[in-house]
Amino acid sequence: MKANFTLITQNVDGLHDVAGSRNVIKLHGDIWTACCMQCGEEHIDRSQLDDLPPHCHCGGMLRPGVVWFGEELPEGAMEQAEKAVGAADVLIVAGTSAKVYPAAGLIPMAKVVIEINPEETRFSDRVTYSLRGTSAEVLPLLLANY
Repeated sequence: MKANFTLITQNVDGLHDVAGSRNVIKLHGDIWTACCMQCGEEHIDRSQLDDLPPHCHCGGMLRPGVVWFGEELPEGAMEQAEKAVGAADVLIVAGTSAKVYPAAGLIPMAKVVIEINPEETRFSDRVTYSLRGTSAEVLPLLLANY
């Protein structure tokens, strides 16, 4: 039986897409999504930017589709993440300080939590398993035994 998997990330670099990850919830947006500040249109653009600043076909200036300090998360992203965590058998929290909210608030919602981090976090004493090491070291070991 194939496991259902959702990846919730605060990363905006698009590397999960390049790696082929599917079912990704991007809490802080995506640097490769261009958003028009005038008409609101969004589109993914991985091409080189020749004209700076870039502009939309309507003439409005484009900005990266990422969350900047003080801005709201993308519409529906947190709700999707909460639903995924609530339905999950296991939440793997990998490589985070667990200090950035509202994402850190997902940890207590999970049934079983595996924390992977080189350092202790504020949730280390409350998770089911706390594994010390980098994601690059620990995740392959978990997958090898899956």
